Amino acid sequence: MSLLVTGSIGIDTVKTPYGVSTDCLGGSAVYFSMAASLFSPVRFIGVIGSDCPFDLAEVFAGKDVDLTGLEVRPASKTFRWSGTYSDNLKERTTDYVELNVLAEAPPKIPEAFKDSKFLFLANTAPSLQHELLEQVDEPVFVAADTMNLWIAEHRDDLEALLKKINCLVINEDEARMLADDHNLARAAKKMLYMGPSVVVIKKGASGSMMCNTDGDMFILPAFPTADVKDPTGAGDCFAGGFMGYLAKSGNTDFETLKTAVAYGTVVSSFSIGDFSLSGLTLTKRSSVNKRFQMLRNMTRF
Repeated sequence: MSLLVTGSIGIDTVKTPYGVSTDCLGGSAVYFSMAASLFSPVRFIGVIGSDCPFDLAEVFAGKDVDLTGLEVRPASKTFRWSGTYSDNLKERTTDYVELNVLAEAPPKIPEAFKDSKFLFLANTAPSLQHELLEQVDEPVFVAADTMNLWIAEHRDDLEALLKKINCLVINEDEARMLADDHNLARAAKKMLYMGPSVVVIKKGASGSMMCNTDGDMFILPAFPTADVKDPTGAGDCFAGGFMGYLAKSGNTDFETLKTAVAYGTVVSSFSIGDFSLSGLTLTKRSSVNKRFQMLRNMTRF
């Protein structure tokens, strides 16, 4: 089924113990689309300024990513972000952020995209996520990401959005913050009461946890990756693999959701192997399937 993503396109500068990548391509919609296109065609919605040095048509060459929804604003500047990771890569400090186009009105969804059935609202202001959601006619499964800034400063908008979506994808620190509970099992239940029928909590190197309103729970470790250089975008790649598989299958029962989590886990293990998109760009579905089977074998007992 059709899969639509809306999110950021960024110019990033990333510093890790393994090097520095200056003015590289980033953004939630970019990472998501590269990952999701391994499974399903992707309809891309995003906005950049005239200063963007990247040709996204070239970036996604050979990938099934429809850039009809890409908007270029000549009088605006592209979103920029710079961050530094700790020696163990578990903590990240934001050095600076320039919202630029992300502080403006969101892009419009083309008419041809309004019949999309699977929709991922990548991390941005919840009021903008809601506005974009309202432009899609009858989606069957809507997932959204968020972050601590929106939880702290735009909670009312976020809570209104949660009532409109099927699935919340969130990291463990944000889950604790949103639910006001350190225990992730309790936090997941509290977030389910806020509206979504499925909650997926990303735990970085510790894997992920998924719960639904039927009381089902699924926990999966991360894929053990020896080469980790840059975790930037790993969560968006996880979401891309997750949603890409769901759109391909056209199903959202809990067994399918579990498989989707596993594919998201595997795809993100490729993205962290190099800076920006380098760890994922040349990845083939056959390589993903191989790691998927390895993960399945490692977690079977």
